[in-house]
Amino acid sequence: MITLTENAVNAVKQVIAQQMESYAGIRVAVVGGGCSGFQYAMNLEREGREGDQVIEVDGFKVFVDEQSHMYLDGTEIDYVESVHGAGFKFANPNVRSSCGCGESFSV
Repeated sequence: MITLTENAVNAVKQVIAQQMESYAGIRVAVVGGGCSGFQYAMNLEREGREGDQVIEVDGFKVFVDEQSHMYLDGTEIDYVESVHGAGFKFANPNVRSSCGCGESFSV
């Protein structure tokens, strides 16, 4: 199960509302890349795909493909603002290590 904090929910709703086209929600995935092997991907999504796990969150959906779901189980997504910028932060209990820049991880 993936959860989103109130800040993350509000940020996603704001991004969706600003779009000229209609989106059903977001897709959250784990993709290969970075210096530790895996990175998070988050994109707007119009509709789900076969095999997706779908989570309903306060008026939008979170789509997760089957393979990513096993890496993201138990993850909490937050939206943080700091002096260094703003963005989504993933607290993933499955991560064994991450790179120095914090952009990639291994499981």
